[in-house]
Amino acid sequence: MADRSRWRRKLTVVAAAVLAVPMVGGAGASAQESDASLAPVSDSLSGLLGTLSGGSQVTALVHGTSLAAADQAVSEAGMTKIGSLDEIGVVTVTGTIDQLREVREADGVSYVENNDKIKMFASSGTVATRSLEAQTTRTGPTGDSLDGSGTSVAIIDTGIDPSHPAFAAKDGSSRVVRNMKSLCTSDQDNGCIVDAGPLDTDTLSLGGHGTHVAGIAAGSPYQLPDIDVGGSAPGANVVSLSTGAGLFIMGANAAMEWVLENHEHPCGPDVSVQECPPIKVINNSYGPSGGGEFDPKSATVKLQRALAKEGVMTVWANGNDGGDGSKNLSNPPGQDPTPGIISVASYFDEGTGTRDGKVSDFSSRGAAEDPSSWPDISAPGQEIVSACRPYLVICSTGGEPHNGPGALDVGTYNVISGTSMAAPQITGIVAQLFEADPTATPGEIEAAIKASAYKYTDGAPYEQVGGYTSSYDKGAGLVDVVGAVDYLESH
Repeated sequence: MADRSRWRRKLTVVAAAVLAVPMVGGAGASAQESDASLAPVSDSLSGLLGTLSGGSQVTALVHGTSLAAADQAVSEAGMTKIGSLDEIGVVTVTGTIDQLREVREADGVSYVENNDKIKMFASSGTVATRSLEAQTTRTGPTGDSLDGSGTSVAIIDTGIDPSHPAFAAKDGSSRVVRNMKSLCTSDQDNGCIVDAGPLDTDTLSLGGHGTHVAGIAAGSPYQLPDIDVGGSAPGANVVSLSTGAGLFIMGANAAMEWVLENHEHPCGPDVSVQECPPIKVINNSYGPSGGGEFDPKSATVKLQRALAKEGVMTVWANGNDGGDGSKNLSNPPGQDPTPGIISVASYFDEGTGTRDGKVSDFSSRGAAEDPSSWPDISAPGQEIVSACRPYLVICSTGGEPHNGPGALDVGTYNVISGTSMAAPQITGIVAQLFEADPTATPGEIEAAIKASAYKYTDGAPYEQVGGYTSSYDKGAGLVDVVGAVDYLESH
């Protein structure tokens, strides 16, 4: 898969517990804050002090002119020491407001701050792309919000766990409407694609990869205790096509061919499009290590060009081989110039949703002198939180597990990085754009994405390439869903 050799995770983990602080009245606290002889406090602690009585418990960080000074002040006030940051002379304590006042009066105490609750610096990526904004501020022809409803997305990957809460519909059913496996073996005489059963995340080295990818494209939105999660197209249905444990191009091509043959009725001709909508986009988060030259004669290219003619877009992760523009490291089939075939570079929104972040170091670059090798667009792919199961290989190494919405959903979300995570951002966005304009062609959707891209400035400069400006490391820029919807409406 595209993030096999160099996936990254966020390394900064802060696990300080926040003690419950009773919010009871205390008129004396405000007077304390006006006393200039006391060491200053953080804004959040000042807010608490205005509402707490002298006996209320707090947890705080006491800054001293030295560690010894802070330790002495805390000890003399009778507060309980939890720990310390020795290099910067800070002691973490619990105690009462009255004890805290005594600490603030002590010599050598320079500042006191509240033990604020934190939010992990990871994201689903839907803020930076304005996908979430488009879901709430733009509508399709039917007047419904743009959540990808009326489309299915095909995920060719390691398999998907349909029972994961990320794929739960409003009625409790799974939005994974087909779950299949590509088994191309010498004794398989009835076609390569077979039903996979209720659970298929079987690739030994990358178990869980497909579930994580699918959650980015179409995961249901939840406000978890410490983070918000959800995909670009939470209203779309998902068709899973597992490549099986072998991870060979033969199996992946068989999956693409199945989509070519069945995209109009992925659940069979007897199932209505309302229940099982047509597939409008395929996600491919895999490719060869080290990139390579585009091969227009390959089976993959022939299949994706046929799919484009049928109205189905193909999205590729551009690869995780980094580079400096001196050679082409892009995923070969993603270099196809055919309209409706898109390659995606990884953008880092720094966990804040910023639109002025950076190109991920691991994201594959094209050759600077060959614009045909450049990625088409950027999307968040670094430190992305999405659906996982803690017992699956890639999920167990994510490093930042988050509990899901249910009492038993322990560690069912995790943070992983790679262009494998950037590609499904675009896949879900494509579903949103087809909902915005069901008559659009794959080429028109690609044009809208490129023409409206946000020009973040990190990395290589933009150059005129055809009708757009682009760059060898980040393509046309950061995808902007609201801008793309507006472009479709005006063209």
